[in-house]
Amino acid sequence: MAQLTPYQLSEFEDQGYLVVPGLFDPAREFAAVFRDYEAVLDGLLEDLRAVGEIPSTWRDLDFAERVIRLHRETGKIYHQYFDFAVPPRAGLPPDTPMCLSPAIFALISHPGLLDAVESAIGPEITSNPVQHVRIKPPQDALSFRSSGHLDDSLGVPTGTGLVGRTPWHQDNGVVTADADATDLLTVWFPLTDATVEQGCLAVIPGSHRGGLLTHCPDKVGELSIASRLIDEAQALPLPMAAGDVLFLHRRTCHSSLPNTSDTVRWSFDLRYHPTGQASGREWLPGCVVRSRSDPDSELHDAARWARAWVETRDTLARTSSLPPANRWSADAAECA
Repeated sequence: MAQLTPYQLSEFEDQGYLVVPGLFDPAREFAAVFRDYEAVLDGLLEDLRAVGEIPSTWRDLDFAERVIRLHRETGKIYHQYFDFAVPPRAGLPPDTPMCLSPAIFALISHPGLLDAVESAIGPEITSNPVQHVRIKPPQDALSFRSSGHLDDSLGVPTGTGLVGRTPWHQDNGVVTADADATDLLTVWFPLTDATVEQGCLAVIPGSHRGGLLTHCPDKVGELSIASRLIDEAQALPLPMAAGDVLFLHRRTCHSSLPNTSDTVRWSFDLRYHPTGQASGREWLPGCVVRSRSDPDSELHDAARWARAWVETRDTLARTSSLPPANRWSADAAECA
């Protein structure tokens, strides 16, 4: 059991965040994920070499070095090939790639992790569909456009948050308004050490007590808190070791630092909410991962989990429009 202690819960309520050291055993519990991502990278590099996009697959290098070479050689980002969610976008390309391996689902539904989540939000737990892997190369390996955006390999200019520095935001601010009352819990953990130089997360302790702030969209829709509303002098970097887990209140202001190291920063960014509450992404699939009242409702089949995401991708590809995911416009008073 990895239940949070009364002291830890008090710290979380007071500060809006909590780091739990060593919740995972990286050597034992991350190995299968590493193998799966290595296989994804192998396939991607082979495909790119076959069409002349890259000169080599760099088989003699490790995963991190190969990812960095990929970014330097192509000037594009390939985040979507590794992610286990699709963008909430109508008209999504029907062949949008995802990585939906059983090893990933095993971490999402990890019993020890869910014990800690249960301490915070109760025993009826849904895996929220706002979830991402972030494999962030060094900042100098990314090719930025004059607009400050990046070129996605799928042909869509994108913001920097998934592979570069993530701007200041609250997780409540990047879901739809129907989830404002949802007890949304963010669970973030590095698969490899996340130092200050590698671009660990930073938080503003106690900021969750200030309510939901205005988030300004940029030209590609990436949201960030209006600069005049953030006091970066209060920011606290949170370096973490692989296996540590960070729990964030939905209204805690946080960002990531730039990766100024010579290797990647690799993390999972998950969310959970009490079953029956709004997810903030109604058109994406969540799943019940724990239920004390109805254990039969729990999803334990990784293939069914993966199939739900594939079916969602197919539905989005056939959809011509969706409700706006962002509630603010760039001409809001705080964004001017």
